[in-house]
Amino acid sequence: MRFRVGGKVFEGRTRNVSRGGLCAELADTVPLGTVVDIDMTLVFDDDMRSEALRLPARVVWCTDLDEAHQVGVVFLPLDAERSQYVTMFLRYLDDARAVKAPRASTVDERFG
Repeated sequence: MRFRVGGKVFEGRTRNVSRGGLCAELADTVPLGTVVDIDMTLVFDDDMRSEALRLPARVVWCTDLDEAHQVGVVFLPLDAERSQYVTMFLRYLDDARAVKAPRASTVDERFG
């Protein structure tokens, strides 16, 4: 994923994504309140990538994390098309997680 602020581009990885925003790990700090454009890309198992989904957002927190920074953003209001794409991205991520870590169906399977 990329944060675009004016003419600067900060590359990083998402830590988690929700309908309302995301947390990303970046090498650089981004000041609170900064309005950014985020280019979010899905990476598939075969290392293929989706087209970037550009979303407007505002930085709501930033904290040091080892040699990097965790940055939390809230998405700004999205039009209907972008909102549908966010839903599609989240469904893909949920499906990918379910395949990688299938949930146990009973309490005994979960806790042994």
